[in-house]
Amino acid sequence: MRLLYAFMAAWCLTFGLAGSLFAQNIDREDTIIFSCLSNVGPLNPHLYSPNQMFAQSMVYEPLVKLKPDGSIGPALAEKWAISDDGLHYTFYLRRDVRFSDGEPFNAEAVAKNFEAVMGNAERHKWLGVTGKIAGFEAVGPYEFKLTLNSPYYPCLEDLSLPRPFRMLSPAAFPDDGDTSKGIKTPAGTGPWRLAKIALGEYDLFERNELYWGEKAKVSKVLVSVIPDPVSRALAFETGEIDLIYGLGQINFDTFDRLRQTPKVSAEISGPMGTMAAAINTAKGPAAELKVRKALNHLTDKAALIKGVTLGTQPRAETLFAPEVPYCDLNLRPYEYDSAKAAALLDEAGWKLAPGQKIREKNGQPLVMDFCFVGNNAAHKAIAEVVQAQAGRVGLALNLVGEEEDSFYRRQKDGDFHIILNPTWGPPFEPHALVSSMLLPAHADFMAQAGLTMKADIDARINEVLATTDKAVRQKLYRDILTMLHEQAVYLPLFHDALFMVYRPERLQNARFGAERSYIPFEEFSVK
Repeated sequence: MRLLYAFMAAWCLTFGLAGSLFAQNIDREDTIIFSCLSNVGPLNPHLYSPNQMFAQSMVYEPLVKLKPDGSIGPALAEKWAISDDGLHYTFYLRRDVRFSDGEPFNAEAVAKNFEAVMGNAERHKWLGVTGKIAGFEAVGPYEFKLTLNSPYYPCLEDLSLPRPFRMLSPAAFPDDGDTSKGIKTPAGTGPWRLAKIALGEYDLFERNELYWGEKAKVSKVLVSVIPDPVSRALAFETGEIDLIYGLGQINFDTFDRLRQTPKVSAEISGPMGTMAAAINTAKGPAAELKVRKALNHLTDKAALIKGVTLGTQPRAETLFAPEVPYCDLNLRPYEYDSAKAAALLDEAGWKLAPGQKIREKNGQPLVMDFCFVGNNAAHKAIAEVVQAQAGRVGLALNLVGEEEDSFYRRQKDGDFHIILNPTWGPPFEPHALVSSMLLPAHADFMAQAGLTMKADIDARINEVLATTDKAVRQKLYRDILTMLHEQAVYLPLFHDALFMVYRPERLQNARFGAERSYIPFEEFSVK
């Protein structure tokens, strides 16, 4: 029966995708076929879900971009100058750049995009630069000036993000200029243009022949809609898709199997964020430092990584990987020691009576909610492993797996004891995530709300984002991250790494992008 099901699934995938290719008259030898769990969305560069970030990055470009070495380099701006006081940024734009609809790119177009983004500034409040922008203007045809109300060192990093500061053609704006309500068509300056959307089936991208830089090596990228990881793996194995790339595209066991398959290249990127849980310092037993420390000590990360990720992800001891700027701090890790965890719980007054499985204090059982996205198989597996390990020392974890809307409401409301809260990876780290710790709408703020030094942490965050002195910045990051680490606000588990699976005989020049949401399709070629 299993064999029959696998055959039927593969046949359906083959027939369906072949039908799409035939209907579009696509040259298979000049097309990269990728897959996504849903359509890429309307591709509004100034908004978020359901717009897929990898697709926004294909179509739209920023003024500056993240380079593979982690530094900021030129994109639509060839160069820039920053005033000594850190308040004025002057960008000198590339000439002879056109949008995919033929419209010219210039400083007026940049100003129009900034005006649209700042008109919806409340929606972008999480991004520090939006609260710092005092003004902007086109001071010449190819010269754009940005003025801040106070220094903000990660200004360029924020402008490099996949959204919202990316450039849309002036002709694609709605008549009233308010892109928060939608756009006329997705037209950018990037190497690709969106040619067609077939809802529930695929999205077709074509090479932007007006692109100012080196043209893409293939003419088309077809993004097939495949919601299920198992079906995606089948599509790859039957040759119907060329590439599996990113987080959550396939299960860990599938990746492990594919990397042992002849003529298949299965690669793992460097750290692209951290899979961590946030522990609510203002709610129930989690408000007790010794309980939070016990949770860190009772977690056998080596067993979790082996059991859940099959050894594909590197162990995390801190919230950010040492490779992240300002984060190589040599903080002392919480080593796995269940006896030490039990001793900490004893010291906190949570006692385990003979014959009991759950500790108690003042007649109350030691029970905490562990929240995660319920339909994410990896998150569920992580929560189950931590639950089993906690149970060995008498700490009961109640697993709460919910739909994304409910999950994010808990983050915003602080309605959790422990909640899976992955970090965002480059170029967001550490500044953008640390900045988000100031906002009540984020799990990080809620997790820290019970700390007596929360006001001090917030003051240091505001200071670190404003200082122009790198030495001072390094000290402030050390102070912030050390306090959070010593207060055991987080349970870091492993550093997220991207998967890339392809057949070298079919796909060549494949490499990881500098950030998790950027896939360098334009550099890939097919045989």
